[in-house]
Amino acid sequence: MPDERTERRRGFDLAARLQTRERRGLRRDLRPVESVEPRTRAAPDPGGGVPAFDAEGSDELRVFAANDYLGLAGDDRLADAAADAATDVGVGAGASRLVSGDTVAHRRLERALADAKGAERALAFSSGYAANVGTIAALDPDVVFSDELNHASIVDGCRLSDADVEIYDHCDGDALRAAMARRAHDSATDESWLVVTDSVFSMDGDVAPLDDVCAAAERHGAWVMVDEAHATGVYPGGVVGERGLEDRVQVQLGTLSKALGAQGGFVAGSETLVEHLVNAARSFVFSTGLAPPAAAAAREGLRIARETDRRDRLHRNAASLRDGLTERGFEVLGETHVLPVLVGDRADAVALADALRSRDVLAPAIRPPTVPADACRIRVAPTATHDEAALDACLDAFESAGREVGLP
Repeated sequence: MPDERTERRRGFDLAARLQTRERRGLRRDLRPVESVEPRTRAAPDPGGGVPAFDAEGSDELRVFAANDYLGLAGDDRLADAAADAATDVGVGAGASRLVSGDTVAHRRLERALADAKGAERALAFSSGYAANVGTIAALDPDVVFSDELNHASIVDGCRLSDADVEIYDHCDGDALRAAMARRAHDSATDESWLVVTDSVFSMDGDVAPLDDVCAAAERHGAWVMVDEAHATGVYPGGVVGERGLEDRVQVQLGTLSKALGAQGGFVAGSETLVEHLVNAARSFVFSTGLAPPAAAAAREGLRIARETDRRDRLHRNAASLRDGLTERGFEVLGETHVLPVLVGDRADAVALADALRSRDVLAPAIRPPTVPADACRIRVAPTATHDEAALDACLDAFESAGREVGLP
């Protein structure tokens, strides 16, 4: 039998791991907020306790850090839809949808998603992360061609699939074509190939060259999968729909927890694709179904996104902030509603984020491992519900905070 000292050696020294993160400036903590709104109070991390919003440090902040792009997460219409579903269907699905958790709330949502995405059918998952890892693994490709800046859930899906993974340079259609040509030269012709990319990249604010991606895939008979997490609800039919590529992208994936203001993820595509995922996507088969109130709220969020001017308001706010930040000397990456303000050094980015917070603007520093060590940034995310006063306050905060820390 192993003695006590051996057992201790075989355990996990998590305190040491946390200390290492602390020394490297990579340790993070939770900062609870009181509500999901453009303005909210925040409290210090209470650890395992309940946050106290009347405590020191819980001043009200303007939130420019959420993915709630259309400002729907706190919308009364979504709350009413969720409450009605909770009353009519139940608070939780109660089981996997293959057992007894498949409800009318799920089916109504999926019909609306399929219509929005120009697809035969859609399938709701408990999260966008679950949709990615489950779908890629269920497709079981021999080779995945993956953009180098794809989301961590795509990376983990590739790992779970046990495919050969070819990483191509970010948003570079030529690099993708070259990688596919090399693989075609060196491999058997009966391999199954999958090209996977985000549409809008959440840390760079740019958009994948989907026409090039589709053309490269079609040349080799590969399938294309596009993760529209940060485009769902923001563009009509996502970027895929906006560019009329529904017939060229076999797998359209998105989330319900960002612009649609609810919770969950989905895949849209052919009837056969969805039937296969129902049977083979482990994150769907072996997981309790999405909560019916979340499904109903997401459906209402999708309706509002399609039938109101919130998209236009979001894009106007993003353009106003981009112009204002640029005029003040900051370098803003990308071309979308996501505004990454490039800083570079990690310590400078953290200092700028802290200075913004002291001016009641919440826009955290993004640092390794999310971005490279020399490309730290502040990720600014306006919403459709930010008014002109909020935008001006954000710009004023950046200007004075930048002077305080010596940036830009």
